Amino acid sequence: MEVGVDRELCEANAVCVGFAPEVFDLDDDENLVIGPIPATQVERVSQAVASCPKNALFATR
Repeated sequence: MEVGVDRELCEANAVCVGFAPEVFDLDDDENLVIGPIPATQVERVSQAVASCPKNALFATR
């Protein structure tokens, strides 16, 4: 699984960070950083994508 972000839509609400802090993070400028997605985190990442309040996240695979 891979996840992308539409930076025009992302407001750095950090909902995704709450679901999968091992994968999602905000940098010092509050830009979303997406790390590698281990197989053990696929379900949590899927929940994060579905729960994004701005629909800024999308699965690419």
